[in-house]
Amino acid sequence: MAHKALTPLALLSFLLISVLLRTSYAGNIAVYWGQNTNEGSLADACNSGNYKYVIIGFLATFGNNQTPLLNLAGHCDPTSNQCTSLSADINTCQSQGIKVMLSLGGGAGGYYLASPDDARNVAQYLWDNFLGGQSSSRPLGDAVLDGIDFDIEGGTTQHWDELVKALSGFSQQRKVYLSAAPQCPFPDAWLKSAIETGLLDFVWVQFYNNSPCEYSGSADNLKNYWTQWTSIQAGQVFLGLPASQDASKSGYVPPDVLVSDVLPAIKASSKYGGVMLWSRFYDKSYSTTIKPSV
Repeated sequence: MAHKALTPLALLSFLLISVLLRTSYAGNIAVYWGQNTNEGSLADACNSGNYKYVIIGFLATFGNNQTPLLNLAGHCDPTSNQCTSLSADINTCQSQGIKVMLSLGGGAGGYYLASPDDARNVAQYLWDNFLGGQSSSRPLGDAVLDGIDFDIEGGTTQHWDELVKALSGFSQQRKVYLSAAPQCPFPDAWLKSAIETGLLDFVWVQFYNNSPCEYSGSADNLKNYWTQWTSIQAGQVFLGLPASQDASKSGYVPPDVLVSDVLPAIKASSKYGGVMLWSRFYDKSYSTTIKPSV
């Protein structure tokens, strides 16, 4: 019996489906930890099995000859060396293949870089005190973090590219992963120069608290801006979302909408890395629900 030929429309549909199936990329989940004492320990976050990247926030004071200072919102007191106890938790996470990074900046704090030399000095401080270097005053103890995250939302737009380049230089001794968390309006005012270095491994874009590009009952704007963000030169781009309705003023995407509408669209990009959540405290069930689809 002769097989009936496909109509041109059916053939086109078949080809499109084939392409979509071939170009749907698997991703991971990143989460911020450190800004609420009721979120459990760092080890708890990693032992959940939901995250591939855990970002400790924040080193909120640094640059311009200021004494660098962690703000971990009551988890520990860095001024009395209490935060060195986190070293065991960091090792626990890393033993499971989870990358643990330190985030610079945040929404509050005193940070800015005064010059290229200032940027290089901050890079040296970070290497010696949190990464693969040596220091007698490592705030998080002897554990060696996997990298540095840039959550720059104030101060100045200057010299972040120099800091990225200086940190990247240390990868000749031991790989330093570099990431950034820009706001979703494109390009991001604060981190444009850092992103344009092309040296960032991960860019988790904050698609919340930003009305032009966040989900608002429709995902059209989000998808349009996602296309712009995946044009950047970076290793992977993540969709940054609030982990509950209480986690941000706007931009929350219900898990069923994320799974059925948003993820199928954004996973077609080869730059797709997964989903970033703010934050561990708010993530009661969101990561568990979406993980099979990410």
